[in-house]
Amino acid sequence: MKCNNCGAENKDGAVFCENCGAKLGNDQQQQTQQSQAGQSNAQQSAPVNNAPTMTNIPPEYEPISMWGYFGYELLFSIPCVGFIVLIVFACGANSNKNVTNFARSYFCFLIIVAVFLAIIIGCTVGFAGAAGLSGMLNN
Repeated sequence: MKCNNCGAENKDGAVFCENCGAKLGNDQQQQTQQSQAGQSNAQQSAPVNNAPTMTNIPPEYEPISMWGYFGYELLFSIPCVGFIVLIVFACGANSNKNVTNFARSYFCFLIIVAVFLAIIIGCTVGFAGAAGLSGMLNN
């Protein structure tokens, strides 16, 4: 069965596209499925669940749990060692794309923080130096 959204080929009988997650089937198939579901619902009391499952996600795109993000945050926060691990993960050493992307975003965040700290320290030193210089010139 071909997806109307992205054009990917899917298994026959699939409800959702394996590539983009869009609902598969044309209007006529959906109407016949709905009428069949309505007849079967009259016979059965259990609702039909057509939600996609997590079983068809490739291992390299496996989601990270909340505690996983917390653990990586703690790991990357360790001085020196955490920064080295962060760079290794950001370069793609981990097969999970979500961990790699999290490490890259954390690395970008650290670069932004370093730039802001450099600006603040530069301004502070510059103003202190200017104040000291003007004090020396007044004497």
